[in-house]
Parts: sequence; C-alpha cells; structure tokens
Amino acid sequence: MALTPPLSRWGGRGRRISPLPPQRERSRAARVRAPDLLALVLLPFASFAADSIARVEAYLGSLKTLSAEFAQVVQDRRGQVTDRATGTLSISRPDRFRWDYREPYAQTIVADGKKLWLYDPDLEQVTVRSLEQGLGATPAMLLSGSGKVGDAFSAGPVEPFKDWTWYRLVPKQKGSDFERVSLAFDRRNELAAMELVDKLGQTTTIEFAKLRRGMPLDDALFRFVPPPGADVIGDAAAR
Repeated sequence: MALTPPLSRWGGRGRRISPLPPQRERSRAARVRAPDLLALVLLPFASFAADSIARVEAYLGSLKTLSAEFAQVVQDRRGQVTDRATGTLSISRPDRFRWDYREPYAQTIVADGKKLWLYDPDLEQVTVRSLEQGLGATPAMLLSGSGKVGDAFSAGPVEPFKDWTWYRLVPKQKGSDFERVSLAFDRRNELAAMELVDKLGQTTTIEFAKLRRGMPLDDALFRFVPPPGADVIGDAAAR
C-alpha cells in the first residue's frame, strides 16, 4: 500500500502524490494523481521524543504481510482537494509490495525485492529502477523496508485525534521530497491511515480498510513482467 535518494519523477501524464516520491508531470493536467490539515493538540516534547519512533517500529517489527483496500485524498497547501483515488495494497516484508490504483485511473507500482516497477496501462508505459535507487527514506520504504525506522526518520509529535492516534516522523535525508510522514493507529492498535506532506505543502491522506496482517500472499503479486507492446524506460534486464 514503497515508504536513499528520492525516486526521480516517473514519466507519464500527471503528478500523483503516492507513497513514492513525486512523479513527472503528465501532458493532461486534469490527471493529477497518487492529503485540509487537521488541527491537533500537541503533546509535550518529552512525551513524543522517542514514542513515535518506538510505536512505529513496534508495529512494523512484527509485520510480515499486509493487505488492504485504500482511499487516497490529495489536498493543496490551502486544504483544497485536488485528487481522489482508490485501490488495493499488498506488502510482504522485506522489500516487496504492490500498490494497485483502480479509480479514477489505473496504475500499478510493484517492488519485487530487487526492482521497482511502475506501469501505466493508459500510456502503455513501464518505468523500472533498482529498488535501492527508487526507495530510500520514503513512505513506501517505511512500510515495506527492513531497516530501522529511526535510521531514516526523526521522531515527531504523538497527536490523538478522535478515535486515532497519529505518530509523526520527519525524514532525516536532506533533499527528501517529503517533509513529514505520519501513521495513524486506531483503538485496536491497528494501522488506520497514513499522511504524507511533501515539500510543496501538498498533503496526501491514505485511509485503509479491510486490512489483514499475517496472511499468506501469493508470490505472483510481487512479480512484474512488462506487457507485450509496452514501452519500457530503464534497465529491466539488470538484476
């Protein structure tokens, strides 16, 4: 549902804010793809200095597989909604994930453990990079990577809001496309949402539903073969 140098902008028709770094502008401006900022009460610094890192590491440390549906909303710095999308997410840690955007436009992002693939069926175009080059201190790496959260992110506030508690993280890498990454957990201590704030002030909120952990996932989900006739950008042959 991915979290190093930032992934360069993918070729295509628009800019979807996703768990990967921003993509290249597309020719049709209306196809902006893949979150009004919430007024939250901050806790004292002493209470969140380590708690956000520890909480996220505790959850991810026990996570082997995850599947979910997601709904994504992108807002500009003024809080205006600029894009909505829905799809499904599958994760098999470490370093394998699949984000399938279904509506309003199809797009697939697959990490197979070595390479990162992005497929746009409308463009009949595949972009491929090495996983190391493509991820780094990104939200996709945060959810699927094998490294420690504290190595790539600094602790931010812990902010309760309604039935969720948000744990804020700040990428340590200078020049990151993201200024802040946040995970929300519900009262059952289950992952409920993710929020990404990029350097342009855009906020992407991804809410999860029908989330399942620890279930066997078909290895085929994390394999990608470019469809016949698709243009492939990058070195698909190198391993």
